[in-house]
Amino acid sequence: MKIPQHIAIILDGNGRWAKAKGMPRNYGHVQGSKNVERICEEAWNLGVKYLTVYAFSTENWKRPTEEVDALMKLLRNYMKTCIKTAKKNDMRVRVIGDLSALDEDIKRRILELEDATKDNGGLNFQIALNYGSRDEMIRAIRRISKDCVDGKLLPEEIDENTYASYLDTKGIPDPDLLIRTSGEMRLSNYLLWQMAYTEFYFTEIPWPDFTKEELVKAIEQYNSRDRRYGGIKEEANV
Repeated sequence: MKIPQHIAIILDGNGRWAKAKGMPRNYGHVQGSKNVERICEEAWNLGVKYLTVYAFSTENWKRPTEEVDALMKLLRNYMKTCIKTAKKNDMRVRVIGDLSALDEDIKRRILELEDATKDNGGLNFQIALNYGSRDEMIRAIRRISKDCVDGKLLPEEIDENTYASYLDTKGIPDPDLLIRTSGEMRLSNYLLWQMAYTEFYFTEIPWPDFTKEELVKAIEQYNSRDRRYGGIKEEANV
């Protein structure tokens, strides 16, 4: 079985999963964060090299204040434990998104986490936090425009590779496979540029119930696809 180098996941269904069990939505988010750790380990054991999860979108600020506050508290706790988890599993952690809207203590913990794990050689784990793909692309355009004004870049030098180097995912290969849990079938403003040739897999399983077996199902489905780029079959290159 061919293992995708890079899997991106939209972690959907935490709140609905909790509600179905008669529990508050925040309980679902807590259990969902625990499942992230499990799936990181399972993905690495299967041979996945990059895993990127959609943890908090730019649109998530519109949720009820109590839920947003609970998510920020959960994030603070996660950042504390993630350094230990990353050290245990030799995992490199990077956070993508617009971090300017986050509280100073969260931003400080993110920098500490990235610095502490930058030399690790295991799974490359990216957390999309206060992330929206349109926002990412606009921020990239602003940086490109500034570099052009400052004479660091000529407009005629801008190509796909140049543009990609200004994105949050600089140096990270594009996802081979996207998994979205809990039955929704849309991208929700996630890695729009990066997923030009990504295979999509949607499942009804809510994120807290997503297991290694479900991950294998997604990879098996990925293997059944006829991967083509511009009409050229990837495997045979003919």
